[in-house]
Amino acid sequence: METPNNLGQYAILLVYLAPVALIWWWRTRHARAATRRHREALRETQQAGLTEPASLHPLINRDLCIACNACAKACPEHDVLAIIHDKVELINPTHCIGHGACKKACPVDAITLVFGTEKRGVDIPHVSPSFETNVPGIFIAGELGGMGLIRNAITQGRQAMDSIAKKERSRDPGRLDVVIIGAGPAGFSASLGAMKHKLKFVTLEQETLGGTVSHYPRGKVVMTQPAELPLVGKVRFRETTKEELMAFWEKVVADTGLKVNCGEPMSKIEADAEGYVVTTPKSSYKTRNILLSIGRRGTPRKLGVPGEELPKVVYRLIDPEQYRGQKVLVVGGGDSALEAATSIAAQPGSHVTLSYRSEAFSRAKEKNRQKVADAEARGTLTVLMKSNTKEITPDKVVLEQNGEQIEIDNDAVIVSAGGILPTGMLKELGISVETKRGTA
Repeated sequence: METPNNLGQYAILLVYLAPVALIWWWRTRHARAATRRHREALRETQQAGLTEPASLHPLINRDLCIACNACAKACPEHDVLAIIHDKVELINPTHCIGHGACKKACPVDAITLVFGTEKRGVDIPHVSPSFETNVPGIFIAGELGGMGLIRNAITQGRQAMDSIAKKERSRDPGRLDVVIIGAGPAGFSASLGAMKHKLKFVTLEQETLGGTVSHYPRGKVVMTQPAELPLVGKVRFRETTKEELMAFWEKVVADTGLKVNCGEPMSKIEADAEGYVVTTPKSSYKTRNILLSIGRRGTPRKLGVPGEELPKVVYRLIDPEQYRGQKVLVVGGGDSALEAATSIAAQPGSHVTLSYRSEAFSRAKEKNRQKVADAEARGTLTVLMKSNTKEITPDKVVLEQNGEQIEIDNDAVIVSAGGILPTGMLKELGISVETKRGTA
């Protein structure tokens, strides 16, 4: 028989256990519901063919993962990683843009950042932790090395110049310590680093300050995070436009006195007894070291179809307003193609046809895919998936889709099909290039 004392003890125990049981029940129910949502998101991603990350992305060791969810919470894109069946999964691979915050947040080192996948290899030049290639004195930082994110490129440019500053300097007064080729985010940061370390240097840029960023469509939002710029300090951009970022860089140039030789492309690099000679159409420079901070586009990839030589065909968008009231064909499926298509479709009287050879925009960010869907709904943009351009004439274009030819009226063509990595130049210099297939 239970005594009153025993019954009282049970009652006290229930008072303590009931909230614990309620919390356990609520957390279990919440976890199961979250798992169902995440599994459905992963299923939709797979059905849409959006399974290939565009850049640097996490590879998760399931044996080490403790499902603490720290990585998912740390990701600035918010919906890339999620817990499914007590393990973290990459549920939206195409949303990942290579921040790397997930790896830093993981308490058990279960995440490795890798390039490429088994299906899609990515060519990456081999560099050491100091950013020096297998060819002594030649360094690579930024987009060419796979780091397209502005914050990462700025960081690499600064770190590469820190490494170069530690090397022995030439006693030849006519020889530079370093020639920086490219004035995008990495080259800009490296140039400021060279000034900070009081190196003898020159920065060459074939076009304008900002590199690829300067060619973004007008008004494009540039996603970035705080980064450390030499001589400037912490740059606390969170979300800014191309124009604001370029204005900031130009102010830094004015404040620091940094000189960038814009409109002076590199023509040739040759080794000599103490380093290299970099030749341009305007001059030649003897240097101890070279930093390649050029983009990955290299030469724009062309369509190779009749009529591509017509003046109405271009390979990047400068200003959407110039296409106001026109019928425009945009070819490509990456972010640059989708951004070009949607910004032109927003112009009064314009209509855009977006042609892509694959069945899904697997390389584009979710925000850009949503903008395409919105423009389609408004009737200002037509999407032709699994289509190819066959011919371009002065007033029309001929496309092929599912074995059928489509002829449409056309005033302008923008080819945003990416570029050919300057592998030839790298190999001529003796730089090793490795095809990464889900490897670090």
